[in-house]
Amino acid sequence: MDDGYFGEDVAATYDESEASEFEPAVVESTVGFLAGLAGDGAALELGIGTGRIALPLAARGVPVHGIDLSRAMVARLRAKPGGDAIGVTIGDFATTTVPGKFTVAYLVFNTIMNLTTQAEQVACFRNAAAHLEPGGCFVVEVGVPALRQLPPGQTVVPFRVGATSWAYDVYDVATQAMSSNYVDVTGGRGAFRSIPFRYVWPSELDLMAELAGMRLRERWAGWAREPFTGESRKHVSVWQKP
Repeated sequence: MDDGYFGEDVAATYDESEASEFEPAVVESTVGFLAGLAGDGAALELGIGTGRIALPLAARGVPVHGIDLSRAMVARLRAKPGGDAIGVTIGDFATTTVPGKFTVAYLVFNTIMNLTTQAEQVACFRNAAAHLEPGGCFVVEVGVPALRQLPPGQTVVPFRVGATSWAYDVYDVATQAMSSNYVDVTGGRGAFRSIPFRYVWPSELDLMAELAGMRLRERWAGWAREPFTGESRKHVSVWQKP
């Protein structure tokens, strides 16, 4: 089993490259939301990565277990204070199972899109539901597809433009496939990296939840429970198991 698209080259700089997601206000609002759902139970993070959310959530007294395919990312988690105390199972979070039951399972920061087929995303919902206690919740944070930003006839949306680095998303509206692409120039030499995703609509996620035996409990535009509207760029959705 390899690390997929999140090997050592990505893990080494992940925290720095996604620095805005590590801002204290972002982390605190996310952790507070999840801790409230966890209550006195345990939390399961699908795609635990370098521990951005798991570590502060555990520090609040919530037992956390994680699943992740990338050993390189998990090694960064282990190197952080408290990282050794969090259980992690290496595997595909769409199908990998762990012992125990949880009051909340969650996927943050677009991680559901790392599953690049509809079948894998459906399997993920079923896997999350199987790990939840009755009344437990599955939480997903993911962007609303940016198709409205596409000029007619174009399929590319830049999201980072710098003097020596560029990043852009490419959309295939026929298949819901997309990719995030990165170009970096260092010392006069260029490097290119592309990571595939599958974008997914809120209504499609609701149907996946229903197939897994869960129903939508709440949907917000962010972790601070801002109202979700037609103009929202992302959503935080909570589905509940009966």
